[in-house]
Amino acid sequence: MALLHVDFFSDVLGMGMNMDVILPQKTSKQIGMEGMAADGLYKTVYLLHGMSDDHTVWQRRTAIERYLSRLGIAVVMPSTHLGFYTDTTYGMKYWTFISEELPEICREFFPRMSDRREDTLAAGLSMGGYGAWKLALGAPDIFGAAASLSGALDMVGGCRREMVEEKRALFQGIFGSEEQLRGSDNDLFALAEKLAAKKAKLPRLYAWCGTEDFLYEDNQRAWAHVKRLGYDLTCEESAGDHQWRYWDEKIQDVLRWWLGVDMDLK
Repeated sequence: MALLHVDFFSDVLGMGMNMDVILPQKTSKQIGMEGMAADGLYKTVYLLHGMSDDHTVWQRRTAIERYLSRLGIAVVMPSTHLGFYTDTTYGMKYWTFISEELPEICREFFPRMSDRREDTLAAGLSMGGYGAWKLALGAPDIFGAAASLSGALDMVGGCRREMVEEKRALFQGIFGSEEQLRGSDNDLFALAEKLAAKKAKLPRLYAWCGTEDFLYEDNQRAWAHVKRLGYDLTCEESAGDHQWRYWDEKIQDVLRWWLGVDMDLK
């Protein structure tokens, strides 16, 4: 695998941004790891971080590069700050950046990345789980599937209300008032309804949440909602709370689910 640290300028955000990118590489002499790279264009995962993190966290907290070594796919890990993957009320267009500008930039910089929706997955944890589902529901022509791990999937309901007392100014700056959020494209429940009503091809969705996680009940509500709307959802739960020991394990399940393979990635 090749690991690239990319500093680039975002016209949408008007500032320099960062992303780390893992690209497939065929290798035969690495000790303890075999590198594979498919012919043609690469399937690509956009791997999103949570509230306290940045573009480096998936490499520091998991063995993501090792899990990918025999899969021949690319991974884009962007920094998106505390923008909740949203065009904020204070004027920073993080949604436009992540859903439109970033895929265009990546495919310009790395022309072997496929532009087919079937080859493009959004995945993330916590805030990034919200962002991943939002990408599939809000930009389904680009992202054909999304996976949420311990995702903040119900921003109108419990998770926002729990966090807003501590971070009221932050959340109002991002989403506005609860009245502005409810029913908008930042409300995943409403976004899923709008896409389903269009009778368009729906993205595949995956979710996992631990039963001791403070977001567990929010996840249950979101899972039931998209199931009622007819989405192809694979949802899983198991003992666990909000920490990396579970996300490191579950990102392997995400890759197997998306690719339809049954192999040991460790």
